[in-house]
Amino acid sequence: MKSFANFFKTKKTLINVIFAVLLYVLLFLSFNKSLPLEFLNLSRTNQSLAIKMSYYIILAVSLNMVVGFLGELSLGHAGFFAIGAYSGCLIAKLLVSMGIPSVPAFFISCIIGGLAAALGGFLISSSILRLSGDYLAIVTLAFGEVIRSFSKIIPGLGGTIGLMDIPGFSSRTVEFTCSFILVVITLAVFKNITNSTHGRAVTAIRDNTIAAQSIGINVKAYKIKIFAISAFFAGVAGVLFGYYNNNIAPSYFTYNLSIEVLIMVVLGGIGSIKGSVIAAIVLTGIPDWLRNMGSNKFFNFIADQRMLVYSLVLIIMMLFTSAPAFINFRKKLFGNISNKFNFKNKNKKTAEEVA
Repeated sequence: MKSFANFFKTKKTLINVIFAVLLYVLLFLSFNKSLPLEFLNLSRTNQSLAIKMSYYIILAVSLNMVVGFLGELSLGHAGFFAIGAYSGCLIAKLLVSMGIPSVPAFFISCIIGGLAAALGGFLISSSILRLSGDYLAIVTLAFGEVIRSFSKIIPGLGGTIGLMDIPGFSSRTVEFTCSFILVVITLAVFKNITNSTHGRAVTAIRDNTIAAQSIGINVKAYKIKIFAISAFFAGVAGVLFGYYNNNIAPSYFTYNLSIEVLIMVVLGGIGSIKGSVIAAIVLTGIPDWLRNMGSNKFFNFIADQRMLVYSLVLIIMMLFTSAPAFINFRKKLFGNISNKFNFKNKNKKTAEEVA
């Protein structure tokens, strides 16, 4: 009981929990088309897009642990995604054939798929610890391609066609609920890791490995743990992808997927969990939103040239978040907004009252 009370002892944690519950209720009503305003109710296309965003959020946040907090460039996330998808979905088919309902089978499969991917993360990280930078990126990229190639030749995985008839959920609402639970668990786990002493040890390794070793931090152990945890959640995302798509094939797990997730991490801000979530939502949604724009000539042109628009949006967002001139402009903009609403004055008043 005391540990449960400690979980809610900070106002920020309580606000996050309330926000998550309200967001779930709003999206649940939107999935069931129960909101009074019609435009707030999600179409079937946007419902599918919401599930797609869920596994991209898990992928982006998990990769951010390696790239942002550990400071290592990994391009093998698609490999862990594939390991989790194949192993988890094989178990899911077996469990459903034994009469186990799809939801319990899904969560069991997520655990098994995640553990299989974590084992892959442990093996690859323990064997390449001496590498860093470009060399680590090349090795992890090769690892992802090796996994994809092996998935074509291992018996029982369907070859180039892949696994078919993967069990799904009884409804979109159930699928959304399960994916929402996984996203919340992922965010909670990584937020707790980054705020813990272990998280501070990892950032110390990122900032200066030699200094971290000199104060007694076990660099090797922490690198292996972070790679394994990151791989675990990539594997969980793979199982969710298999349930969402009802089939998986080697063509889904190319290095382009790793690059796409890395773009989300960089665009959202390296080391920022919130940034990874926002970038995953925006970059997953933009191509579909552009494709489904209005019917007049201008919107038809935008829809036809959506990849060009998508690339321009990426460039603009990257400049806005990274270019020095845009950073100064952003600080002035948000500084003016802050002054307009007297946020700084409120803080000063509070400080004076405390004094």
